[in-house]
Amino acid sequence: MSETSAEDRIWTVPNLLSFLRLLGVPVFLWLVLGPKADGWAIALLMVAGFTDWLDGKIARAFNQTSRLGRIIDPAADKLYVFATIIGLLLREVIPWWLVVLILGRELFVASFAPVLRKHGYRALQVHFLGKAAMFNLMYAFPLLFLASHTGWYAEIARITGWAFAIWGTGLYWWAGLLYVVQVRQLIKADKKE
Repeated sequence: MSETSAEDRIWTVPNLLSFLRLLGVPVFLWLVLGPKADGWAIALLMVAGFTDWLDGKIARAFNQTSRLGRIIDPAADKLYVFATIIGLLLREVIPWWLVVLILGRELFVASFAPVLRKHGYRALQVHFLGKAAMFNLMYAFPLLFLASHTGWYAEIARITGWAFAIWGTGLYWWAGLLYVVQVRQLIKADKKE
């Protein structure tokens, strides 16, 4: 199998896991806003976080990386983050300023898309810092959900959840600033050619 055809694969285990994560986004929102089945919503978030880690491991270990995977994997991550912060905001679990910080970073990075397209690039390579930020946020949200309940675990979940949320948001912005550096390097390289 040639490298080009390997990149064009659609039916891979990592892509299936990412697709299943995408299908879970509306289910998650329904669980949070409809029946308020927080236990199931938290379980779904945990499964989503685990499959996010797992699809990357499988893709690298079994050479199943693909062009589609590089699109749907981060798309599923972003949709989960968006759905979760909207659900948490509407349920008054997190403050509006956290939502503004996270969505502001997304808008900031998205503002570079026209510049990238102008220079013939589709998207920037996801780097470790962005993955670390997503890891922190995907742990923060279930913990903040748990913190909104009463029980012996609520205070521990609140402290730990906010630690992950603050680190995750900080890393998310740091990764966004590194994207600026990447865009500048790509543009510089294009001007030299």
